[in-house]
Amino acid sequence: MIKSIIFDWGGVLINPPSEGIMSYCSQHLNVQKIELKKIYGKYKSNFQKATISEKQLWEKVCFSLKVDLPKTKSLWRDAFTHSYHERKDVFSIIECLKKNGYKIGFMSNTEIPSMEFFKECKYELFDVEIFSCLEKVRKPNIKIYEIGLNKLGVKPKESIFVDDQLENIIAAKKIKMNTIHYLNFNQFKNELIDLSVKL
Repeated sequence: MIKSIIFDWGGVLINPPSEGIMSYCSQHLNVQKIELKKIYGKYKSNFQKATISEKQLWEKVCFSLKVDLPKTKSLWRDAFTHSYHERKDVFSIIECLKKNGYKIGFMSNTEIPSMEFFKECKYELFDVEIFSCLEKVRKPNIKIYEIGLNKLGVKPKESIFVDDQLENIIAAKKIKMNTIHYLNFNQFKNELIDLSVKL
């Protein structure tokens, strides 16, 4: 019996923010987005595990791109806020799930500035929140799923993990979690029903 549903953030609860973030930051730094993405990609994992700070990230990126450092307190926070668009239909489903007694988890590969933004939104729907920057581990590492399950107090077979990235879905399946690879809202809703979830 399903007791818990764990949701990814970007690409499930909100529209994927990464392209918007890169566009915003590239404009601020006056560099080509493709070049920024290439350099950022080298440090993305460490930034999302908080083994480097935002200040250190921009020092490395700007040095590589030969441009000045950002002139704002948190360029990442500014860019994330600008790119943040909730999917109201998914949040509506979560409200129904909560009313029907399911435990709701949140699990995201995310950075400290983005996590701080999330905290300020004061969402009350989530029983457990798992951030890669706090746990020092990212999806698809099996450890982060085990952390989420332990905090929710459920077994893998009692949970559903929802993510838009296939590699993260494959990893969750390895530990016998039920999964939904999010493609669109109707498909997501229908798969919940197929898994006998009460909406």
